[in-house]
Order: sequence, then C-alpha cells, then structure tokens
Amino acid sequence: MEFNDDADLDTSQVNDLRGSGGGGGGGGIGGIPIPIGGGRGGIIVTVIILAVVLCGGGGLFGSGLLGGGGGGSAKPDNSALNQQCDKSNKDRFKNADCRNVLYINSVQAYWKTEMPEAFGKQYQPAKTNFFSQSVNTGCGAADSGVGPFYCPADSQVYIDLTFYNELNSRFGASGEFAAPYVLAHEYGHHIQNLLGTNAKAQQGAQQGASSASVRLELQADCYAGTWANHATQTKDPQGDALFKSITDQDIAEAIQTAEAIGDDAIQKKAGQKVNPDGFTHGTSAQRKKWFTQGYNTGDPRQCDTFNTSNL
Repeated sequence: MEFNDDADLDTSQVNDLRGSGGGGGGGGIGGIPIPIGGGRGGIIVTVIILAVVLCGGGGLFGSGLLGGGGGGSAKPDNSALNQQCDKSNKDRFKNADCRNVLYINSVQAYWKTEMPEAFGKQYQPAKTNFFSQSVNTGCGAADSGVGPFYCPADSQVYIDLTFYNELNSRFGASGEFAAPYVLAHEYGHHIQNLLGTNAKAQQGAQQGASSASVRLELQADCYAGTWANHATQTKDPQGDALFKSITDQDIAEAIQTAEAIGDDAIQKKAGQKVNPDGFTHGTSAQRKKWFTQGYNTGDPRQCDTFNTSNL
C-alpha cells in the first residue's frame, strides 16, 4: 500500500474527541475488545471474547443499542489533527491518525460515487469519532471494550485507535491493511442504514448461523471488499488520487483479519466448542468469502446476503 504524498486530507470528516477525555464514563460496558462494530440499533458490546447481541446488535464489526439516548458528548478538537495531517508535514503518513483520516476519506469518496450508481440514492457523509477510553453517542455511552462501532441513531462511526493493537495482539490480525478494512466495514453499516437494510434486519433473528445479524455483518464485509477494489480510484477534493497502489499483500491482510474474527474462531479462542446457534457475524470462512466476493466483483449489488441460502 502506497499513499499519494500530494493528496489533501479532509480532517473535517473526523471528530477528535481524545483531548477532552472522550465524553463520559462508559458505565458498565466491559469485556475484551472485539473487532469492529456496526449495524442495526446502535453499538455492539463484546464480553469475554464473545459477541453479545444487545437490542438488535452484534460484536466483531456490529452495532447494538447500549441503552439510553446518548447526549452530552464532548466537543471535538481537531487542531492537532489538522496540523499533523497537513500536506506540509512530509512525515504525516508515519502517523496512524493521518493514515486513518486517509482511509475514511477514501471510503467516503468511493460511496459518494458508487451509491448513486449502484442503488440510485445519494450518499450522505458520516463522521468518524476518534475517542479514548469512553464516549457518549446517540446510542448511549460506550467504552473502549466495545471495539469500533457504527451508531445508526446519529449516523456516526466511533473508534478508539488503540483497538488496532488489540486486533494484532489478541487475534493475530497483523498488517496495516487491517485498519482500512475495519473502517470500510463500519461504513458498510452506514450504507445499510441509508438503504434501510438495518431496519429490516431488526425484524429477523439476531443469533444463529443464518440469522439477520449474520447476513448484515457479511454484507458489510462484502461492501468493504468493493471499496478495496476501487480504493486506488478514490480522490481528494482537488481530484488527486489518495492511494498510489494497493497490493495483493494488503488484500491478504484484510482477509486474514476477516478470518481472525469469525464467530467460530472467536469461540475457539475462548476455549469453547463451536456453537452455530450463537453466531452473530459469520464464520471465518464466510467472512473471507464475502469480503472476497466484494473485492473480486467490485459491485455492491453482488453483496445481497439476504436473498441467498448459500452464506
């Protein structure tokens, strides 16, 4: 993966909440951080390495309502981010914050073009919130134990960037491309929210091998794959490419991450027998399959996990 040093980064797509402490105690949200949030009513909480569905949510790249109406979030302060990620800083891409801003810019640039073409609807941008330790959201209060998540109630993504360290140390998902995969998955949930897929999925089963929750998460993986296919075509507001290249190794890192956080892999890491009745996100093989489906086709219309028996 090679970045374009001449690209302008749009830090306004991020709210940096870290300087203010994240905005309030995460009150009772515990557990071991598990990869990626998104989907349905709010935030996904993970407990003891197992994704627990709360009010129609998931873990490992999911989202479920944490309770309450949120509110009282701290004010963002992007001053440090603006300075660090300015094009005048020749070392900016050595900074994980700036790399994540680029990933967010790229994913949103892709969907701004792709959503009208694929689904006939205009894309509505969503901000990503960088927080530390805890945060208040439209879906309630959360702490870092939740992992990254998307909150449909306020249409925003939330991530404590230290999560990537957990992804590597606890799940063996190493490599830089794990990070954009995580963010692209979360924005996949935003697309589902805009299309009404989240609301429909709430009406189905939230656990089980063929549940609505699993189908929602696999579709978000597929959407992440379609972005990866087109990532080198995404541009900054001035029309300059954001990426110079993405390699086969980068895609392999995304697939490795997807496999590392399959429901069966998580259950095995917890020392339990594989129990399909407890699945909320799909197996390692399924997550690999649907990310690959998105990447190989580059077409989000090929990501219909809800009208297939072959997950």
